Order: sequence, then C-alpha cells, then structure tokens
Amino acid sequence: MEKLIKYTKGSGCARDLLLDNGFDDLIDFPLELFASGFGATIIHKPMINSDGRIIFGKKNTIIEINNNIPFEEKKRFTIAHEIGHLIMHKGIDIHNDNESTMSWFNNKEKQAKSGRVEYEANQFASELLMPSLIFQEKQKGIKFSPQLLRDLSSYFKTSLTSVAFKYLELGDHPICLFHSYNKTVKYWMRNIDFPHYITDYTKLQPPEDSVAMEFFEKGKIYNKEKSRQPIWKSTWLELKNWENDNDFNFYEFCIITPAYNSVISVIWEE
Repeated sequence: MEKLIKYTKGSGCARDLLLDNGFDDLIDFPLELFASGFGATIIHKPMINSDGRIIFGKKNTIIEINNNIPFEEKKRFTIAHEIGHLIMHKGIDIHNDNESTMSWFNNKEKQAKSGRVEYEANQFASELLMPSLIFQEKQKGIKFSPQLLRDLSSYFKTSLTSVAFKYLELGDHPICLFHSYNKTVKYWMRNIDFPHYITDYTKLQPPEDSVAMEFFEKGKIYNKEKSRQPIWKSTWLELKNWENDNDFNFYEFCIITPAYNSVISVIWEE
C-alpha cells in the first residue's frame, strides 16, 4: 500500500511551482536557468564557512554557491534550497546557508528558536528535485538497500542524504535515521511503519558497536560493497527481555561527511 503524500508548506510550494510552469520534474533542466526565470542570477565562487548565500536586492537577486562543494548532487540541492528561500522568504536581505542550517535534523530541532525557514527550504528543495509521485514510483517494489538509495540519488541528481530523508517519508520499507556529529547523537527520526522501539541516544555518544562509532573512533569508512553492515538489534534499538538478538537481521548504512565530522546512520531490518 502506497503511503499518502502529505505536502508541507515547502513541498507544496515546490509542487505548485512545477505544475504552474509546466514541469513534471527538473531532472534534465538547468537549475540556473530555472532560477533566472524568477529573477535570480546564480554565481559559483569560492566561499568560506558557507555553501550557499542569497542576497535580495531591490531589483535583482543574487544566489552564490560555493564551487568547492565536492559533489554535484549536493550543489544541486544547495541551489534548490536557495531557490526555496527566493520563492518563499523574500525580505530577509542576506542569508547564508551551510551544513548546519541545511541539516534536516538540526533544522527541525531548532525550529522553535530560529523559525521554520530552513525546514521549509529543505522541503521545497526535496520536492523540487524529487517530486513525490515520481519518487514513489521509482522505489516501488524494489528491495531496500544502500544501492537503492544510490540509484535514486543518481536518477534524481541530488544528495544521498536528501534521498534518505525522502525515503524515510515515502519509501516502502521501514527505516530509521540517526544523525551523529562530533561523536554525539544530535537527533533521530523513524517513519510511522518502523515497528521497533528506539533507544534515545540524543546528546549521548553513538553505541560502541555501531558503524557510526567505527568512523568516529577509527576513521573507518566502508566501501560500497561492504557499506551494508550487520548489527545487533540491541545496538540502536531496545531489545525486550523476551527477545534474542540472534532472531533479528538488522543493518546499518552510514552516510559520512568527513569534512563536517558528521554521520547519518540508516537502520533497517530485513
């Protein structure tokens, strides 16, 4: 049974923008040209402590993108995020975005303090680059694996992290995500179908036997062929006193950003 698509302000705005301008998707359409249609010029330049910046002028808007971002998929998501600000948040003058402001976890955690603008821009970018109806169809009936996330990332030409969050929202297989930064778990999320109770590691170190901790303590990053690492249920989840770890088949796949000392742990059961 397909999950019901629930549009937020950001995702709904992106959906309406695509429909109103006659696009099914922007997979093969230059985002620079798309942004120019709404009065913005995109400039790629070296930037310090910032991945993207939007500068609203009286007549013209400039979007600056850090050309040192190592992956084109992340660049595209950053551009889409800034277009979200362009469409939804005019009047903020100059706005800088980096790994912190564009983090799905941090944004949700800080909404009460900093408002919803970053969360809305992320949701906008996700829908603009990965329209929900198309995303649902592309993953439908395919066994969940790290390779599925990579294939979706390649198809939609966007970041692996954004694909993981989109899958959490719309994917067929139950998963949960943990974000660890500087050897501390910052936040976790699960989809509504995930049937297990999650041990709350928020503000604690990742579990000693987790793949995330292997990175923080040993710098270990598994190659693609070995990125699906078996773990115990009790590693991240609560093991009831009548349960046996040997009766479960859990796995952890880590999306690691060494430059930011950041790990997204994708946890699922087969």
